[in-house]
Amino acid sequence: MNKSACLNSEGDHMRIIRAAEAPRFQLPGVEFTGLASPSRGSAGLCTWRLAVDAGLRGDEPHTIDRDEVFMVLAGSVQVTPDGDKLGPGDAVVVLAGEPIQLSNLGETTAELYVAITAGFTGILADGTHLQPPWAQ
Repeated sequence: MNKSACLNSEGDHMRIIRAAEAPRFQLPGVEFTGLASPSRGSAGLCTWRLAVDAGLRGDEPHTIDRDEVFMVLAGSVQVTPDGDKLGPGDAVVVLAGEPIQLSNLGETTAELYVAITAGFTGILADGTHLQPPWAQ
């Protein structure tokens, strides 16, 4: 591999998102840290880190129009209403259109990475369509 092709000095061939500079978004009990997205240099993929408060039980389920991958780093979570308990190192692929209802089953903050195709749309329980700001 050409080493210079991997270096980033003001816009060369890749974009670095520093942890301290990554945008953060809050919903009750959940913090989203935006990583890859179209506005941060990734045309085809969105990723973010989730921190989920201990004991959080998700509101009404929502759906996404693309497959979404959840990778658990710490804690114990349930990603779908009737889904299995997931722990560190586990991952789940939630297929497009399936209900998502994130709950932290543990007594500490759970941490996850999420990956999905850029340009997806979320559909809330009330039928509202949205593209969340952490994925833009």
